Amino acid sequence: MAKTSMRHAYAQHLVQLGAQHANIIALEGDLKESTQSIQFQDAYPARYIDCGIAEQNMVGVAAGLALSGKIPFVHSFACFISMRAIEQVRTSVAYPKLNVKFVVSHGGISPGTAGTTHHAIEDIAIMRAIPNMTILVPGDAKEVRQCIDAALAINGPVYVRLGASDAEDVYGEQNNFKPGMATQLRDGNDVTIITTGMLVHEGIAAADILRKEHGINARVLQMASIKPIDRNAIIAAARETGKIVTVEEHTVLGGLGGAVAEVVSEIGCARVVRLGINDHFCGVGSAACLMKEEGLTVENIITQIRTLN
Repeated sequence: MAKTSMRHAYAQHLVQLGAQHANIIALEGDLKESTQSIQFQDAYPARYIDCGIAEQNMVGVAAGLALSGKIPFVHSFACFISMRAIEQVRTSVAYPKLNVKFVVSHGGISPGTAGTTHHAIEDIAIMRAIPNMTILVPGDAKEVRQCIDAALAINGPVYVRLGASDAEDVYGEQNNFKPGMATQLRDGNDVTIITTGMLVHEGIAAADILRKEHGINARVLQMASIKPIDRNAIIAAARETGKIVTVEEHTVLGGLGGAVAEVVSEIGCARVVRLGINDHFCGVGSAACLMKEEGLTVENIITQIRTLN
């Protein structure tokens, strides 16, 4: 499979949307080359505001722009928006349900050697707890574009989480993202793998190997919409396969695994195994090394599923 930069795909798409929607304003926290919001600045300099390293103020500016009828797209790293500016996100944007889009990069452990201060392993859990917030975590370039289109159509705050690494292109022509809906990428009734973000590639690869080499037919659901989450798809998976493995670049507490476990616990008919970061801070190293260290690999997904079977 080919790899594509999610940040570049996003920025190119935002520039295209900017031509159609004159009320889109881009805000940046002094990371324009990292987030790639620089592409919007180059295309529409009068509709671009670099707020500097002042994320709390930037969210306040976005709230004011939204109240004046603009659609602000706020850019920074996931760790800074979800933690440094969280009071403003909650009180100034989510509480009045303002039409602000937070498009954050460097989600999860993709910042790698930048270390714990830049890793964002808690952001989904934080944002899930805030009323009125929609959370989207696309897995490849095509899904990024579809998630941004969906975010623009939603009248209210949206948190879109992108990784720093290039993503494998996994979406086919027949795959279309819809908020609140899972995308089924593989069929199967032995076990269900539920992924979010770029780990969709690992989920698909694991399912293909399980089918070919071990005779285990794994259903794969890509859950780019974390909130709202597709309860119907989760319930169907629980009832039809009896075993669910969630895979996410996030702590196992409160993210995808937590959301799936909450749904399954209400019907009580399946076992849920959560693969993610097990309630500790990650080390410092390349993103690939950290993913291996945390067991977020094709091999470990296969091992966990074979143990279940």
